[in-house]
Amino acid sequence: MFLKFFGLREQPFGVTPDPRYLYLSPAHREALASLFYGIEVGRGFLALIAKPGMGKTTLLFHLLEKFRRTARTVLLFQTQCTSREFMRFLMSELGYETADHDFVRMHEEFNRHLVQEARAGNRFIIVVDEAQNLDPSVLETIRLLSDFETPQAKLLQIVLAGQPELADKLASRNLAQLRQRISLVSGLEQLSVDDTRNYIQHRLRVAGYEGERLFTPQALADTADFTEGIPRNINSFCFNAMSLACALRQPIIDASIVREVISDLDISQHVSQPPAQERAVARMATGSEDSRVDYEWVTARPGEILGPSPETRADAQLGPSPRRKGKDECLTLSEARAFLEQITRSLGDRQS
Repeated sequence: MFLKFFGLREQPFGVTPDPRYLYLSPAHREALASLFYGIEVGRGFLALIAKPGMGKTTLLFHLLEKFRRTARTVLLFQTQCTSREFMRFLMSELGYETADHDFVRMHEEFNRHLVQEARAGNRFIIVVDEAQNLDPSVLETIRLLSDFETPQAKLLQIVLAGQPELADKLASRNLAQLRQRISLVSGLEQLSVDDTRNYIQHRLRVAGYEGERLFTPQALADTADFTEGIPRNINSFCFNAMSLACALRQPIIDASIVREVISDLDISQHVSQPPAQERAVARMATGSEDSRVDYEWVTARPGEILGPSPETRADAQLGPSPRRKGKDECLTLSEARAFLEQITRSLGDRQS
């Protein structure tokens, strides 16, 4: 571990949604303020929608912490379930005994507890994370929970948080009644280069780092570019960069370390088929006999399986390639198919 090497008390780029590490970019600050305000004034239904890895769950933990002393709160993650299972999860998280209660009985029992909490002066907040996985029937069950109210106020505040697929579901005609009840919808944006730098520094500071700036300016710029400003990507990237720097006994992470980490994390080098080759094969598979395939679509970079350069073709032992066309010429479908069949046979001979 690199904690001692960098003088850290704890892991700054962990994978758990610790609210202490929440960095409030302008978009995160606005979303948190909107959710807090919506609960404070009793709007009933709220939504938080963002792409994966944007820090939704961390923000939700932080939100609930603000109401820990004044409200009964529940955070549910089990979203691939039936309506009955959802009610059982909800009652279990609240510490209520359900035994073998049927759905109607659980519904009545939950309403009774809501009234008790309201009489005690407590708010009741339910946050459902990963709500994009909820079946429409379960979303309808959640809508019915919002019917619990007095003439003066809602007894229950509900926050639905999820990925953009949640917005797709809410926009469907079958869930029009639920969509009409959602009074506030918040979103999260990717971090800018400046916010990425501040995000990294914030997490290091919370973890106890007291040294000079850990990343050089160029290293930070490259990190922001590769991670696309997505907090989860930044965490993974920084963990790998600090691990490599520790192994090299290098106290500052520079551009060379970042380039090495980018190379290690580049998943495209492990795909089963290069994108250009995949497109070429798809075009040949769906094209007519008269279709013509651009030569560059069936040749990859020199040295790759398709279309090696003259210098590497002998080493690859793939045999002669089809006649090279001029710049504006291309292979016919028959020529391209024959070339690919030749490569397939050559590879088979080599494996045997």
